[in-house]
Amino acid sequence: MKKALMVVSFGTAVPDARQSIGQIEKELCAAMPGYDFYRAFTSSIVRGKIEREEGLHIPGAGELAEQLLAAGYEEVCCQSLHVMPGLEYEKMCRELAPYRDKFVRFTVGEPLLSAPEDCRRLCGALLAGLPERTEEEAWVYMGHGSEHFANAVYSELENQFRALGAERVYVATVEGFPGLDYIRGRLQTRQVRRVTLAPLMVVAGDHARNDLAGDEEDSWKSVLVREGCEVRLDLRGLGDFPAVREQFVDHCRNGK
Repeated sequence: MKKALMVVSFGTAVPDARQSIGQIEKELCAAMPGYDFYRAFTSSIVRGKIEREEGLHIPGAGELAEQLLAAGYEEVCCQSLHVMPGLEYEKMCRELAPYRDKFVRFTVGEPLLSAPEDCRRLCGALLAGLPERTEEEAWVYMGHGSEHFANAVYSELENQFRALGAERVYVATVEGFPGLDYIRGRLQTRQVRRVTLAPLMVVAGDHARNDLAGDEEDSWKSVLVREGCEVRLDLRGLGDFPAVREQFVDHCRNGK
């Protein structure tokens, strides 16, 4: 039986940020011997930019499923590398729906944060790698954010940090709630003057490099520096963390 592992990400048009995706894909391949590996990105904007600028065609999820069917694959294991089961994950599932019953077996592994235990597991993994912080220091994570109700996962993460004893680790988003104003209020209330900014995204791509850490006046770094904070940066994507890669592998093995 021909078997395929398809790994589906939102994607990034920043070439060197793609290595975070590659690290996860490598561990998924190691965990799924006997499966031929294929990559797909859900963002048509990202795919189009990569094709224009690099001459590299990366298929969408539905396009890849069609290719696998035509190539005679009978079993497909699909793993989502989305952070939460939001709009992009739902788009992936819609694209795959017409193909699932055309294979002998077709499973889909859930995104990184699909249940409260996933959030607690991620928070514990991230805290294990953080340096000790004084009362004047905070660690701030930037997630992408969404209008989808799954955006509530970011508030769940912050509450899990509190439950694990981390009082000055905050989570906000660039395109949802809570946003930077929430962070500013927390820092002011706690009289925090030293802040480390880090992306809560699989890759440290455009949002991390520009909205979070860029030199433009409206970046999070610039805003906080103007307000008197000493700002440091930790621009590692979640894919750079072994524990996060292991979490994706577990989801892949438990795909349905």
